[in-house]
Amino acid sequence: MAMKALIVVDMQYDFLPGGALAVNEGDAIIPIINDLMAHYDLVVATQDWHPQEHESFASNHVGGKVFDQIELNGLPQTLWPDHCIQGTKGADLSDQLDQRPIAALFRKGMDKTIDSYSGFFDNGHVKNTGLGSYLQGMAVEEVHVCGLAADYCVYYTAQDALQLGFKAAIVQNATKPIDSTNFEILKDQFIAEGGSIIIGHSFG
Repeated sequence: MAMKALIVVDMQYDFLPGGALAVNEGDAIIPIINDLMAHYDLVVATQDWHPQEHESFASNHVGGKVFDQIELNGLPQTLWPDHCIQGTKGADLSDQLDQRPIAALFRKGMDKTIDSYSGFFDNGHVKNTGLGSYLQGMAVEEVHVCGLAADYCVYYTAQDALQLGFKAAIVQNATKPIDSTNFEILKDQFIAEGGSIIIGHSFG
């Protein structure tokens, strides 16, 4: 019997309404995620965990403006508002998220010189969080990815899962994008690469 895992991406206060980098209606998916967890053999979560001096923050660049596009150590980089700073409330997982089923938490974005959208690797694929080895060690063959934001950390986590040889799907009703138009393009790319877009189990 193939093990199936749910990866819950970055359900942190800074990505929820009222947060520093809020995803519109990001809190609406929390009850869906809480219900989804019971349908998987394993549940893991990721957490953005940035040092204050992270170079993806616009505040750490003279004249830098939020959402400017720059090059950072040879990679394209969007400049973000300060968010998910280590030890702050904004970096905490939401209290509304049922954390009891979460077997392990993988932190990302800790190296100030490179951003890390995926739960598996940084954006340059230089450093690895250990998530892939953990899932393989637990005999997981299929992963479903939910959380925030659909067009960034959820998409890149799901894409890396495919690259690592997992069967991978994005749970459409358990994620929200920053830019819905961009997410439609990314969904097509993901399907073309062998991924799936699914609707999570209906409950009732």
